[in-house]
Amino acid sequence: MQLEIITPESLIFKGEATAVQFPGLDGSFQVLNNHAPIISGLSAGTIKVDLVDAIKVTSKTNPAITAESNGKIIHVAIKGGVVEMQNNKIIVLAE
Repeated sequence: MQLEIITPESLIFKGEATAVQFPGLDGSFQVLNNHAPIISGLSAGTIKVDLVDAIKVTSKTNPAITAESNGKIIHVAIKGGVVEMQNNKIIVLAE
């Protein structure tokens, strides 16, 4: 599924994911491929993304992104926001 994480200032991340875990207002939740359409508020925390292809975090990578050693799991720090998933496309409007 396609994932975009956007702030008012810039595009933080865009890529293909197999699973994404969010810090919801009432607790964390996860979405997988073919999840039902959803819109939800997000609290401050970390979005955990299981990627299709590994990435390498460099000095040019947004500082909000950290990667686990294999590069297939990244964590994106947010201060809150909104997530929408529809037709295997996730858009996160984050602070």
